[in-house]
Amino acid sequence: MSIVRWSPVRDMLNMQADMNRLFGNMFDRDSYETSLGRGAWNPVVDITETADEYQVTAELPGLNKDDVKISYEGGVVTIRGEKKQEKEDKNRNYHRVERSFGMFERSFRLPTQIDVNKIEAKFKDGILGLRLPKSEEARPKEIPIKIS
Repeated sequence: MSIVRWSPVRDMLNMQADMNRLFGNMFDRDSYETSLGRGAWNPVVDITETADEYQVTAELPGLNKDDVKISYEGGVVTIRGEKKQEKEDKNRNYHRVERSFGMFERSFRLPTQIDVNKIEAKFKDGILGLRLPKSEEARPKEIPIKIS
């Protein structure tokens, strides 16, 4: 079991997200903006761990692999990129525009050292998958007990 550091800011953001879901249908998106600002977006990410590696899965709809950059430095994996806005068609009347565009950056600190030479990234159908193998020193080891 891992220890999670308490963060009052995270609790406030979680409360804000709960309130947004609760009242989301009462407010039209045109008149209600999130604290991130209009058009801002961050891709959703899942991070899982096994004894040997971490796996990061990010949803990046509308992007291709050339739009995304990945880096790992000092125990932090960073995913950054840009979702470019399509050109507006002057021959159409837009009734609603809800899709978000712009630059994004997500960074995650991993609690153990990673073998940087074995990191793998795959991108298919808007889903980015990262495999971050743990270094040998970071992997769990069984220590035999000698009884004398």
